[in-house]
Amino acid sequence: MKLHFLRYFAVLGEELHFGRAADRLAITQPPLSSAIKALEQELGVQLLERDSRRVRLTPAGAAFLVEAQQILERVEKATSIAKTVAGGMRGRLEVGVTGSLLYRKAPAIVQAYRREMPGVDVVLREMSTADQTSALLHGQLQAGFVNAAAVPPPLASMPLPQDEFVVCLPSNHPKANATRVRLTDLASEQFVMFSRDVAPANHDNVIAIFSQAGIHPTTVHAARQWLTIIAMVAHGLGVALVPRSLSRSKVDGVTFVRLRDVSAASPALLAWNPDFETPAVTSFLACAQQVMEGS
Repeated sequence: MKLHFLRYFAVLGEELHFGRAADRLAITQPPLSSAIKALEQELGVQLLERDSRRVRLTPAGAAFLVEAQQILERVEKATSIAKTVAGGMRGRLEVGVTGSLLYRKAPAIVQAYRREMPGVDVVLREMSTADQTSALLHGQLQAGFVNAAAVPPPLASMPLPQDEFVVCLPSNHPKANATRVRLTDLASEQFVMFSRDVAPANHDNVIAIFSQAGIHPTTVHAARQWLTIIAMVAHGLGVALVPRSLSRSKVDGVTFVRLRDVSAASPALLAWNPDFETPAVTSFLACAQQVMEGS
């Protein structure tokens, strides 16, 4: 059944006048009459009674008009939805995030995007940087907040604001109340470190800080999450170098002190795969850029 036949019939059923219906449809009367006749033949029922004075719907025609109007409304709605999704205004975004980046710009970007694009469902998935990279390469994530200074091709990325490393100490540590501390003053301490297999950038950046200060740290534990490291410090299991933003975690039993003799930042990126970029991803990236420019 041709869709334009339904449209012709719906307009004629509303006007009950071939001339007015043809004017609304911007066609002449002969093609309108031919379409209605073809529709009746296809259905095997008479939809209209017409004579020289008027046009009336038959009972079958009145019932069919209701259904035809609903079909046309559904088609219009489907068309609108398709155009909206194609324009990036509806749909679903799977976005990865490491736990520590929830204390940086990731939540602000997601919240801003939801305000701008309420029709797009953003689903955050906590994943390690390595797992996110793999998922992005295979099109299983649309974007990801990762702890890394670079991503492998063909992935693309934009940097998140810098986050300096600080020392995380137990609250009862002798240096806990200091404004700044020299890393060399902590050379004899036992350090809780980030496991390299989870996020090499996190581990390597901490090692680089020790190298810059000329220290070979004694490592007692290797954790897979920054918050796990902080919890270990809180329980007196060592001290650690962590991104300053993690001070927002408000974990009891620890204090965060800035470094005096070295300076280093924890890199982080918003990554995506251009091979799988959709309009929704493009608008998400634009929103992220606006949030970071406004910070």
